[in-house]
Amino acid sequence: MKKALTISNVTIGYRNGKRTISVVDEINASLHGCELVALIGKNGAGKSTLLRTLSAFQKPLSGTIECGGKNMAEMQVSDVAKELAVVLTANETVPLTVRELVTLGRTPYTNFLGRTTEKDDRIVEYAMDTMAVRQFENRLVTTLSDGERQKCMIAKALAQETSIILLDEPTAFLDFGSKVSLFRTLKRLSREQQKAILVSTHDIELAIRFADRIWLLSDGIMNEGTVDELSANGVLQSFIGSDGLVYDKVNNRIEITLI
Repeated sequence: MKKALTISNVTIGYRNGKRTISVVDEINASLHGCELVALIGKNGAGKSTLLRTLSAFQKPLSGTIECGGKNMAEMQVSDVAKELAVVLTANETVPLTVRELVTLGRTPYTNFLGRTTEKDDRIVEYAMDTMAVRQFENRLVTTLSDGERQKCMIAKALAQETSIILLDEPTAFLDFGSKVSLFRTLKRLSREQQKAILVSTHDIELAIRFADRIWLLSDGIMNEGTVDELSANGVLQSFIGSDGLVYDKVNNRIEITLI
């Protein structure tokens, strides 16, 4: 599979004046087209910091990130936006219609006035159709449910026509059925549109059922691999295991024990 994003010896964290705060050290990983990768870890493990770094919202403390074969540090913001789309938690409060929101995905390609062409409009409509939100196109995003808004945000990312999509906690406010539906949609998009999709999530059981690979942040390091690989080396069991929780690697599920 073609590498869409390559992370080489990257340390993520913050600089506060002369002080450097490292969150996760020496990350080496890659995202490939046609795959769904789940980013998991406890609160404070560095998931959001990693996503912000991969999105070029902040710089890594060290190492290099290549996007589409190019060093991201040397790319213009507009060029990064043509390679990578970011979907944040569905909390859109700006009074935009669904069509207006999805059309924002064309911003990297429109002129400085934001005028769209017939081609842009066709891409926007295709994105809305793909995410089954075109019936809402004239409604304000603020009037939709959390699940519907999240679909609109993903439609905006599809309209951006990038090879990579990063999602930060997209299932945070969804009911269980909507969470399953969203993971199914992401899996389908990765296959049908050859996207490299990275999704940060606390829904570990859905992650291990749907994701092609797992990026697991814990204790300042990142382990990555398939569920079978992380299960075989004990990393998954160590992460999940706690009072009342057991990972059943045979059936690929998390069980709650009665104490």
